[in-house]
Amino acid sequence: MENILEIRNLVKVFPGVRAVDDVSFDVKRNTVHCLVGENGAGKSTLIKILTGAYTKTGGSIKLNGAEYQAGSTGEARAKGITTLFQELNVVDQLTVEENLTLGREDTTLGFLRRTDKINKCVSLLHEIEPSINPKAVTSTLSVAQKQIIEITKAAASKADIIIMDEPTASLSENEAERLFRIIRELCSNNMTVIYISHRLDEIFKLGSYVTVMRDGRHIGTKPISEVKDRGELIKMMVGKMIRENYIPNPNAADEKLLEIKDLSNHKLKQVSLHVNKGEIVGFYGLIGAGKTELARAVFGVDAIEAGEILYKGRRVGASPSQMIEAGIALVPEERRTQGLFTLLTIKANIPVMKMDRVSRNGFMDKTKEREVAESYVRDMGIATNSIEKEVGKLSGGNQQKVVFSKCLCSEADLFMLDEPTRGIDVGAKSEIYNIIRRLSSDGKSIMIFSSELPELLSVCDRFYLLFDGRIKAELKNSADIDSEKIVNIVTGGDAA
Repeated sequence: MENILEIRNLVKVFPGVRAVDDVSFDVKRNTVHCLVGENGAGKSTLIKILTGAYTKTGGSIKLNGAEYQAGSTGEARAKGITTLFQELNVVDQLTVEENLTLGREDTTLGFLRRTDKINKCVSLLHEIEPSINPKAVTSTLSVAQKQIIEITKAAASKADIIIMDEPTASLSENEAERLFRIIRELCSNNMTVIYISHRLDEIFKLGSYVTVMRDGRHIGTKPISEVKDRGELIKMMVGKMIRENYIPNPNAADEKLLEIKDLSNHKLKQVSLHVNKGEIVGFYGLIGAGKTELARAVFGVDAIEAGEILYKGRRVGASPSQMIEAGIALVPEERRTQGLFTLLTIKANIPVMKMDRVSRNGFMDKTKEREVAESYVRDMGIATNSIEKEVGKLSGGNQQKVVFSKCLCSEADLFMLDEPTRGIDVGAKSEIYNIIRRLSSDGKSIMIFSSELPELLSVCDRFYLLFDGRIKAELKNSADIDSEKIVNIVTGGDAA
């Protein structure tokens, strides 16, 4: 079978990180080529190189036998590679047919012309999904129907390859089956699909070939027919799990600090859990599992449709300000946009969650503000020559320490840490882990929402494993915990 895409010794280096490391594999024409790997395996970086969002550092790519490199996503589309992202690229305020030609409209003197291009797109849409009305406003459609609009645009543009990134994350089972049918039809009509999914059952149901990546490297490419079972894929994905030795936590008590009962919203489905005093509890799942959504719902950022949150035996919720007042602090995933005022100084950032610590009768006490800032800079080991330094000028690790200081200053008893070590170097990670352990030894409770399994295995006492907005299993940490079993569960396997 002829290759449509040939990747040889592909490398992408960011400062301090080799995100794609000497990757080589082929994609056969008119097939569904699946790409799998844990969070951080390098899949997204590889796809961004193919779609022109990133420029490769080294290696070569051939498309249809010719050297390929795209300087932008528009150039990639023009050369025959388009992408269906998890976050759909449609404009809800436009009609279906307006979306089908968006960015490719025919004009005369700046005025839109209705040409045969629209008619061809509408005709193709009717072939793929006749139930969609081309005149309908896109906001009235379901997620699955919006995906079909994007697929139709790709097919109408004569794309050679369409990359689908977690396309079933927001679909029902019936909608997913309909998508699979459409994908098979596309392949029978001279289109190749690169399919990325954490749901391993979909790989066996839909794929022709599968490529596994781990830590930026290509582990293997096989025909699906030669893969024994999901266990074989998981072994390839996980490899040897390297982690620090877990040290049992003597500070965890049997007394519940937080209890969540049947929590549900747009993403979460009847989530129930508890966190004890002094305990470090991990939450692990792959992209789309609902980790960040759970953190946001508990902290009051996202609305709750059902269920309740009990903190210290009393019902709480509704808003972040109420949660802070109750004694709960969140270190958000996006520290620069959600956790810090980057144009303000270290001194100004630290007390913002509890301003009464540095004020008197409604007026700022400059002396107290300085004392508080200096104490946290010293205790947290923030590397700076002045507390007057803008936070945006600090390194990633030191910015994260400022976020921690801000939460500590709020005098919280429960800390929710969403991806607490993302984007920081190894040394800073070790310091963050020491801070987490120190908080636990001081009687504080910690919830860590992380996509790095070794991180959770190193510091957490218990784990909740998430898949598709649900908690699929609860595990107690130990030296002989089975990492392959964990990955099996978070990719949709049986929790038994």
